[in-house]
Amino acid sequence: MAQGAVDALAAQVAGGIVVLPDGHMPHGFDAAACGLEVVYSSHPLPDERSLAAGERVIDCITRLPADAALLCLVSGGASSLVEALVPGRTLHDLQALNRWALQSGAPIEEINAARRQLSRLKGGGLARLAGSRRMQALMISDVPGDDPRVIGSGLLHGEATTREVPVRIVASIGHACRAAAATARAQGLRARIARTRLAGDAAALGKRVVATLAREAPGVLQVRGGETTVQLPDLPGRGGRNQHLALAAALEIERRKLRGACLLAAGTDGIDGASDDAGALVDAGTCQRARDAGHDPCQSLARADSGTLLEAAGDLLHTGPTGTNVGDLVLALRS
Repeated sequence: MAQGAVDALAAQVAGGIVVLPDGHMPHGFDAAACGLEVVYSSHPLPDERSLAAGERVIDCITRLPADAALLCLVSGGASSLVEALVPGRTLHDLQALNRWALQSGAPIEEINAARRQLSRLKGGGLARLAGSRRMQALMISDVPGDDPRVIGSGLLHGEATTREVPVRIVASIGHACRAAAATARAQGLRARIARTRLAGDAAALGKRVVATLAREAPGVLQVRGGETTVQLPDLPGRGGRNQHLALAAALEIERRKLRGACLLAAGTDGIDGASDDAGALVDAGTCQRARDAGHDPCQSLARADSGTLLEAAGDLLHTGPTGTNVGDLVLALRS
């Protein structure tokens, strides 16, 4: 997003700060040469760097002249990357909240509402710190309804915020779904985008997608987007919500004997949960390949250890950082 802003605005950019995870700086982009300070932080779990990044952002904004014009670029992930806590709250409190968020299966709206209780920046806090300075926001959305009060836990917008910061959503899961469908059609496939956004339990949705695939005509790519949840056991294994969905789908493909069926589930940012894998691509042979490698698919699903099994089956998908984050894509096809 910063690279795009610099390309579009050139000399109008007088400086700024970019906060991002390790390894996510685009190749060939020299932020320092554009007058931008780069701060690396933590995602999806916040740490000390998240608090340091929050203080740097606050310092950057509050030191600006009163007539400065601010362009705020916000994407999913900002909830973890940038934080400043209210008095009396600690990093331990913040990390405990985020562990609960990853394990509880709660919807993002509920999670972000809890985050705002701890934060000086969320719920419109960043906009309040900017005072009367002019602000405009471009956002990449990974949340239902592309609500700016939910993206990044609402850095610029909140229920009690009286200031209205103009927002333009520049990318969303809808864009990703349409792009996937267009690419499929260019490859000679038919494509159908599901009307309902992916939400809810990942394993249940994996089964449901395969059930609809069984009724679909061969050669039609089903395209879905959104974000599922997983309620983790006490000692979860390796994986993420997309890998969990993919393994549940693989079991259902096998149960229904859907030869020629395959399903891809992946995070558009190249990260699935707390893993470095984007997701997985499974087919009718996934479960048997896993058994041949010594893994039980049902037990792996129950232990939330889908990543270990899918690696053994050769079905993990690793893209590396993609430079965007609009949620998850699930693509399903019968040949």
